[in-house]
Amino acid sequence: MRIFLSIISALLILVGIVWILQGINVLGGNAMSGQIQFAIYGGIAAIVGIVLAVFANRRKASVPQK
Repeated sequence: MRIFLSIISALLILVGIVWILQGINVLGGNAMSGQIQFAIYGGIAAIVGIVLAVFANRRKASVPQK
């Protein structure tokens, strides 16, 4: 499950970065270019991806054995 969540989080971060760059018109060539709402959506997607990555890779505290 950790690997699956890590892959999903990496994809969200990557897509978020692409959307940000398209929204601020750094990457051009489509309908998303220069549309600020896509930069906002990209930021949200990247933040969700980062939170998911932290959650997926957080180690559980080990319980001392008796």
